[in-house]
Amino acid sequence: MIIVIQKQLINSQIKSPQVFLIDHENNNRGLTDTHEALQLAQSLELDLVLVSEGKDAPVAKILNYGKLQYQKKKRQGQSARPTVKEVRLRPNVGVADYNLRIEQASQWLSKGDSVKFVIRLRGRENQYREQAGEMLERIVTALSQVGKVQSLDKRSLVAQVIPA
Repeated sequence: MIIVIQKQLINSQIKSPQVFLIDHENNNRGLTDTHEALQLAQSLELDLVLVSEGKDAPVAKILNYGKLQYQKKKRQGQSARPTVKEVRLRPNVGVADYNLRIEQASQWLSKGDSVKFVIRLRGRENQYREQAGEMLERIVTALSQVGKVQSLDKRSLVAQVIPA
């Protein structure tokens, strides 16, 4: 995963003679000489960062540039997270475990993630393939209020539910 961070002009890179200044406490200082704004930022041991290009004068803000970069990188990492959660079940799962998995799945669906249910059969459990298929249908009906079925494959015992 490659994270591209757009370069913003900071401190002495700002060539505009005047800027609309927003100080470190988010107060609008209005149109200020760039040199004055830079001195103010340096006295606070912060950076003068160009936020947006304006028609008359660009908007600059006094803040910690390193912290801003870190937060941007963190936000981009969060948005790139996988949105498919997988729940593996066995056909003889207990009622409490089943209810817990359904509750977790409904929370994930309400957050916007999709959920993939997989029922694993081992050894003699293959004799009860029909019951596992019925279990998959129970799961789908239990989650019908918060999600809709994207795919339901009774042969491989997989159901994918996406947010409604």
